[in-house]
Amino acid sequence: MAGHILIVEDEHKIAVLLQDYLEKAGYSATVLNRGDQVLGRIKRNPPDLMLLDIMLPGMDGVEVCRETRKFSTVPIIMITAKVEELDRLIGLELGADDYICKPFSPREVVARVKAVLRRTHPEPAGKQLAVGPLVLDENTYQVKVRGSELDLTPSEFRLLQVLMSKPGRVFPRDELLVRAQGYDCEGYDRTIDSHIKNLRKKIALHLPDHEVIHTVYGVGYKLSVSN
Repeated sequence: MAGHILIVEDEHKIAVLLQDYLEKAGYSATVLNRGDQVLGRIKRNPPDLMLLDIMLPGMDGVEVCRETRKFSTVPIIMITAKVEELDRLIGLELGADDYICKPFSPREVVARVKAVLRRTHPEPAGKQLAVGPLVLDENTYQVKVRGSELDLTPSEFRLLQVLMSKPGRVFPRDELLVRAQGYDCEGYDRTIDSHIKNLRKKIALHLPDHEVIHTVYGVGYKLSVSN
C-alpha cells in the first residue's frame, strides 16, 4: 500500500537507510532530524505514518508524540535504543501504535509500517481496473481481454494489477518485485522478467497485434495499450 512516511531521526545513516528501504517498498518518505520541526510539518502536510525516534534535539519523541495526539491521529511507530518496559508503556500510553528497539532490521521496519497501515487504513473494497481492452476485477481476481478471460497465476495477476494501476508509469524491477510479490531482493533478480514474459504471451493470444507491456531498458516496465 502506497503512502507518505515521515521519518523523524537525528542519526543521518539510520534515517537515510530507512528512507531508502521505504522508497524501494513503494512509499514516499521525508526525513526530519529535529523534534521541534515535527508538529508544524504534520499540520501543513499530514503523513500517512510517522517513524519517531525518542532521543531527538529540540523536542524529544515522547513530547512530540504527546503533542501530536492533541490534534492528529496519524499512526506513530516509535524508535528507540531504550528497551525498558516502562519506556514502552509510556510510549504506547501516549498514543503510539507500535514500538521498535534499536538495533533493528530495516526490512522489519518496513513490515511494521505495512502492518500498522493495514490496521489504521483498511484497504478499500476491490474495484475494476480498465486499460484499453484489458479489464481487471479485484473482487473476482479475473482479467479479461475483449471479453476473454486470461488464465493467470497469482503472481502474474498482482504484477498486472500494479502495472494497470498507473498506465504509462515506468515501474523499476525491484519495486515491481516488492509490490507484486511482497518482498525485497538483494541485487538484480530475474523473477519479474519471467513473469513479464509469461504475461506477454498470454495477452498476445488475444491481442496479437498489440504490444501491451513495454520494456524501458535499464529501468523496468510500463503498461500502455490502445483499444
